[in-house]
Amino acid sequence: MDVNHIVDSPFRALPRGDKSAPAVSIDGTQWWTYADLRARRDCYVTVLREAGVVKGDRVGMILLNSLDYVALYFAIARIGAIAVRLNFRLAPAELSFLIEDSGSEVVFFHSSRSDQLDPVRGDLSVRTWFCLEDDDTPVPDWAAEPDLTSSDRGVDELPRPSGSDPVMIMYTSGTTGRPKGSVWTHDNVMWFATIQAMQWGFTSETVTMTTGPLYHAGAFECFTLPALMVYGKAVIMSSGGMSAERIAGTIETAQVTDALLYPFLIYDLLALGAEGLRKLDTLGLIMSGGDPLQAWAIDALSEHLPHVVLNKGFGLTEGGGQSAVLVQEFNRSHAHTVGRPLPLTEIRVVALDGTDVAPGDVGEIWVRSPAISGLYWNRPEATKETFVDGWCRTGDLGQITEDGFLLVSGRSKDMIRSGGENIYPAEIEAVLARHPGVAAVAVVGVPDSKYLEVGCAVIVPTADSGPADELESSIRDMVAAHLAKYKCPRHYAFVDALPVSPAGKILKRELRDTYASIAVSAS
Repeated sequence: MDVNHIVDSPFRALPRGDKSAPAVSIDGTQWWTYADLRARRDCYVTVLREAGVVKGDRVGMILLNSLDYVALYFAIARIGAIAVRLNFRLAPAELSFLIEDSGSEVVFFHSSRSDQLDPVRGDLSVRTWFCLEDDDTPVPDWAAEPDLTSSDRGVDELPRPSGSDPVMIMYTSGTTGRPKGSVWTHDNVMWFATIQAMQWGFTSETVTMTTGPLYHAGAFECFTLPALMVYGKAVIMSSGGMSAERIAGTIETAQVTDALLYPFLIYDLLALGAEGLRKLDTLGLIMSGGDPLQAWAIDALSEHLPHVVLNKGFGLTEGGGQSAVLVQEFNRSHAHTVGRPLPLTEIRVVALDGTDVAPGDVGEIWVRSPAISGLYWNRPEATKETFVDGWCRTGDLGQITEDGFLLVSGRSKDMIRSGGENIYPAEIEAVLARHPGVAAVAVVGVPDSKYLEVGCAVIVPTADSGPADELESSIRDMVAAHLAKYKCPRHYAFVDALPVSPAGKILKRELRDTYASIAVSAS
C-alpha cells in the first residue's frame, strides 16, 4: 500500500475518513482539510510531471516547515518518485554533496535558502530549481516559481506505486564520516505510522503536535503521518522563533492532545510556571526523545501536569525511526533505561560473534521491524555492514536488564577506552543527572597521556547551584560514591548550554573537539 492511501481514502466510493475534516495545520492557526491537502497535492503533481519527473526520480526538498512541505511530499510519492528531504540549515558544500549523492535533478527550496545554493548550483546536475517565496527574499532569477493554480485531472489514472517502492531518502547526521542516505519504502512509512497509532492509541479525535523540522523522521513520520493515517489532526510548528510561550499557545489554540517535544523544550515549558502550564490542559501525552530527560523534569511534570502521560522513545533513522519506549509506569523505577520494544518490533543485544549476550552483559543493539528497509542509497558496503538478515545494527551499545528493559550504554563510537577499561558515558550521565545542581550533562572522552582517554563531564548547572568550585566538589563526591574510580570523570566543565542538533541530540563530537586540550589546560 502506498502512502497516498492516507490522502485518497476519504474520496473513494467507500470512504475512510471525512474529506471535509481538518487535517493539518501550521501553528494551529492555518488549517487544511483533507480535501485541501489533496487538491494542493494534485497541483504539485502537475508541476512535477511538467518538469519531467517520473517514477524513480529523486526530488530534493530544502524547505522550512510548511503546509506545502506536506503536499509536495505526497505529490512526489504519488508519481512514484523519491523525496530527498534535506536539512535547510546545511552549508553550501554540504547541500552540494547531498544533492549530487542522491542524484536529485529537480529541487524545491524556500527563497530564504537561496544564498546557501547560489555558490554551488553551477556545479550541480540539477536541471530545474523551483523556489517558494517564504520571506522578504525574492525568488532568484535562476529558479522558477511553481504554478500551483491548476491540477492535472489525470492524477487518479496514474499507476500507483507498490509498497516496496522507495518513497524517500533521509540522510543521517554523518557523525562517522560522510552522511548516508537511509531509504524508506512506502511499506516502511505505512508500517511505522501503524506501529505508532497502535502504541499511542491514536484516533480521529487525536490532535498531534510536532516541533522539529520536517526533514527529520522525528517530526514527519513520528506523530504527523500516524495522526493523518487515522484521520485525526496534525499540527506542525513553523520553523524559527521556537519558544515555550509559542508552544504553549499553540497547544491551547489547537487543543493539542499529543505532543512530541525534545527534552530542552520540556525544560523551557516547565519554566513558564503555573499560568503558562494551564495552557496545556488538553494535553494527554508527551513523547520525548533525542537525549535522556533529567530527573527533576520528570518530577516537575508529574507535579504540575499530573494528567499528562510522559513516554520516552529510542531509535534511529535507518532503524525504522523508533524501536523502544519507556512508558509512564516505569519513568522512575527504570529511568536509566529506554524501555521495551514498540509493537511489531524486536530488539536484541549482540556480541561480536553475532550471538545474543546474557542479561547484564554489554553488546551492540540490533533492531528489526517492518519499518526498516535495510538500504542506504548507493552505499552497498555500508548497507551490508549495517543490515543483517532483516536486522539493523544500530551502532549503540547496550544491555538487557535482568527484568527485561533495554539499557543504552552509549554509541560504540562514544565509548571511552581508558587504561584498558571500557567506559560507557550514558552510565555516568545517569548518575550525574541525579545531582540537584545539574540541569543537563554530557560525558565525552578526551585525550590523556597516561590512560589514552579519560572522561570529561560537560555540565549545565541549575540556576541555584552556587559557585562552580563548590558544585564540582559536591558532584565529585557523589560520583565517587556511585561509580568505580576509573569511571569517574577526570575533568569537569560548566557551560550555559550544550550544543544540540535540530533533533535535540547533544553534539558530542563538537564537545570532544572543544575539550580535547582540557588536560593541558588543567595542568
